[in-house]
Amino acid sequence: MSQGRCRLSRTAFASGLTGTLIILICSFFVAAMPASGSAATTKQFTYTCSGQPFTNTSITVGLSAPDSVTAGQTFSLTVNIPALTLATAPATATTVQASLALTPTGGTSSDTSAKTGATVTAGQTAVPAGTVTYQVTAATGATTKVTIKPGELKLALTSAATTATTCTTTSTDVVDVPIGTSGGGTADDVVTYDCTASSVTGYRAEVDIKVVMTAPSGAKAGEDAPITWAGTIQSGGDPLETPTGADLTGAKLFATIKATGAGAPATATGEAALSVTAGSDVTTLPSISIKVKPTTAGTVSLTAGDLAIGTTSTSPVIKCTAPASGLKAYTFTVAEASRDSEPTPSHTTTTTHTATVTVKPPAEDDPPTRKSRTPRAGADTGAGGTMGPDGRLFILTGIGLVVAATIGGLMIRRRSLKS
Repeated sequence: MSQGRCRLSRTAFASGLTGTLIILICSFFVAAMPASGSAATTKQFTYTCSGQPFTNTSITVGLSAPDSVTAGQTFSLTVNIPALTLATAPATATTVQASLALTPTGGTSSDTSAKTGATVTAGQTAVPAGTVTYQVTAATGATTKVTIKPGELKLALTSAATTATTCTTTSTDVVDVPIGTSGGGTADDVVTYDCTASSVTGYRAEVDIKVVMTAPSGAKAGEDAPITWAGTIQSGGDPLETPTGADLTGAKLFATIKATGAGAPATATGEAALSVTAGSDVTTLPSISIKVKPTTAGTVSLTAGDLAIGTTSTSPVIKCTAPASGLKAYTFTVAEASRDSEPTPSHTTTTTHTATVTVKPPAEDDPPTRKSRTPRAGADTGAGGTMGPDGRLFILTGIGLVVAATIGGLMIRRRSLKS
């Protein structure tokens, strides 16, 4: 084969190998990219209520479902129940029990049992907002959408389930979940928060906030991983209005995120100063740094959690609850923990012994005794004469062998190219 053909073959081989490596690497990254979660779509339904144990005569219930579902797939329908008021405060702590009748078209739901909602504090009639979740399965042959029509809603206390407040709706609206591919739909970062104010009875706002989280790179087990939370209030939902007369001096925005995987804590919260005046709308949200500390190597998945506005996160002026499902997930990889540095050698205490030695000069009659293996009148060359062959001889010999092998290899290669 001529030298030109050899070069052409080598060039073609190198190009093919490079292309193959590029395809493999791209395939790896595409396969490793996490799938986006589907965004939640929420609709509001007005209910008229009567009967004990709650005194509310009218409530607004929000139903949240993913924006897309695959045929044959089961998805979660979240029922957002607003804050309620009891006629009589319970003697012991209990929970809200909710039961909602559902009529799905294009799917089925056998999940009809009563669900446990918000916690009810002993001795108090005010009940915080809460959520319950139902499971709906899209029909295997569904091609367009799953339609869910809510019906009668019964609210009770778990400790006294036989006494229930019955709520009905005259709304003809329904929740539609389109049939998509892989449940992805057109997922985005918009989260519909259910916001309430503890100091204002009946305060309720469904606020749409676009949440974007920046995951860290180079995270390691046992070390804090910083997450940047950024929120932008959207115009499609209700305004986030602060109650008139509320004390918002030194107010902060508290953002919570939920984490799973790699031994990370279930929730983590960060805070940032918020400039807001009582009675006005919150239009701009600050970015917040939140730290998550995974304990093992693996992958951490992050989703948006609740928000709070006030001077403390435990007693906020406004509490905004995130949906329990249908949220976009952000992931990052956690590497193994860094190895500990080598231990510092301990210092050893050295004891020095001092001794006095008396040197006795030889007598003049005694001739000095001298023993030397150095030739007479020669320079003192140390122990070289008794150490065997000089090591430099081996080094020079090795270099010669390497040079000879190199020359031989070049000659063989030249002959191969000419043949």
